[in-house]
Amino acid sequence: MSDSFVTGVDFVALQTRDHAAAAKFYGETLGLPFLKTWGQMPASEFQAGNLTLAVMQSDAFGIEFAPSSSMVALAVDDVAAVRERLEGEGIEFRGQILDSGVCHQAFFADPDGNLLALHHRYAPKDASPSQGPAA
Repeated sequence: MSDSFVTGVDFVALQTRDHAAAAKFYGETLGLPFLKTWGQMPASEFQAGNLTLAVMQSDAFGIEFAPSSSMVALAVDDVAAVRERLEGEGIEFRGQILDSGVCHQAFFADPDGNLLALHHRYAPKDASPSQGPAA
């Protein structure tokens, strides 16, 4: 039994230089449902399945801007189809679609350089991949 006082993760916040542009990207380009803004502050929350993503304009919170070096993997049903749709909207992907043996992934970034991926697991989490670590 754990003595942890942490009960979960409420949201993940990504920094932006331009809140309006980030909100448009996450809400319109990626089509994530809008949840709320943080009062009068330039920050918004969007729902991505079981994860709430917040975008916050760093300078308004006294934080020096730096894009996240941690990747947020967004679950989709068809990586190739969603990639094609986003490429049609001007999104540039990094490399080809990766097949890990249990999932497909395609890597890109938001307008501020925060790392994102499209991800689709096609095998059970306990499946043995044919090569490399499980995603």
